[in-house]
Amino acid sequence: MTTVPPPPDILSPEFAADPYPAYRVLRDHHPLHHHPGTDSYLLSRYEDVARAFKDPVFTSDNYGWQLEPVHGGRTLPQMSGSEHAVRRALVAPSFRGRALRERFQPVIERNSRELIDAFRDAGEADLVAQFATRLPVNVIVDMLGLDRADHDLFHGWYVAVVGFLANLTQDPEVAAAGIAARDGLADHLRPIIRRRRTSPGDDLLSELCAAEVEGTRMSDRDITAFVSLLLSAGGETTDKAIALVIRNLLAHPGQLAAVRADRSLVPAALTETLRYSPPVQMIMRQPSADVTVGGGTIPAGATATLLIGSAHRDERRYADPDVFDVSRGDLQTTTAFTAAADHVAFALGRHFCVGALLAKAEVETGINQLLDAFGELDFADGAPPQEAGVFSRGPADLRVRLGAG
Repeated sequence: MTTVPPPPDILSPEFAADPYPAYRVLRDHHPLHHHPGTDSYLLSRYEDVARAFKDPVFTSDNYGWQLEPVHGGRTLPQMSGSEHAVRRALVAPSFRGRALRERFQPVIERNSRELIDAFRDAGEADLVAQFATRLPVNVIVDMLGLDRADHDLFHGWYVAVVGFLANLTQDPEVAAAGIAARDGLADHLRPIIRRRRTSPGDDLLSELCAAEVEGTRMSDRDITAFVSLLLSAGGETTDKAIALVIRNLLAHPGQLAAVRADRSLVPAALTETLRYSPPVQMIMRQPSADVTVGGGTIPAGATATLLIGSAHRDERRYADPDVFDVSRGDLQTTTAFTAAADHVAFALGRHFCVGALLAKAEVETGINQLLDAFGELDFADGAPPQEAGVFSRGPADLRVRLGAG
């Protein structure tokens, strides 16, 4: 008789060290599991996670307690129906098409180049502290038309807000730091918003102040909450994705050489990284009615935790899912940053991440500029760094030796 292993604890030190064996146990034996520590129902198979992102019965009402306290207002992910459609129409145009290509791509390129220039001749660098965690925040500050001298200030707020969102153990000090960041960011932005309403410039903050769809405009509180969301959601995925793409390529020298030789493979390296080691490992949803999924029932009003990291290693969906392969045939790069993606790193359906194309532009620009600047890149310690984190996951540092291009 085969013994069924007990369900793993996603708050355990063993899970934090390496969640992927635990994910396999959940997929194979406990595809729907109520986890007492988080009082949530874990979904671990790709089919179930994808369904939960697309099926309207799985609402984002959980964001009322999960996001709103630290952002200081209702944000796009927690909205639905016409409210969601109107608010998304207000902000989405700035993150795609001509606005992204002509206005913000130069901002991304400049910030990436400036960060690289600071360690170009150093011989060694920590690409997390000196590049990956800085690039998306600096880009957002510049897109908003804010003072570039405030890059460090906004980075501090970003770290605190992300810490609040990842605080599954409810550490009170982490929570308090997130609330303080919320208040500091709002206090900083309010007078700037008032000035932009009367004297708009050619920047994203001015566009948010002036945007109107079906008679709806964003209030000051709406704008400060959106900027907070942009910092955390836009920063966290991009920050960790940059570090993870580099880490994964350095750990697979043959694939790094292929990407160097053919830069059209950079999007594939990013897409495979989002599958193999997704920066955001889990997202919550709240069903509006009892729903049967994963061989059991999630009650209405309960919290469902969708395990993205597990879904992306599901052998029912991907061939050799534990292998990093930029040339895999079951993952389409052309649709990877749209709502038709065949991965779930940016969710799916109506709540597909509005900033996915911005993240793509930032990561691809950063990777290309790093490869241009350094003909040699290797782990400074000779081995890949370990990933850290449960809610979101990536290397805490990435020390590399740098050789001239």
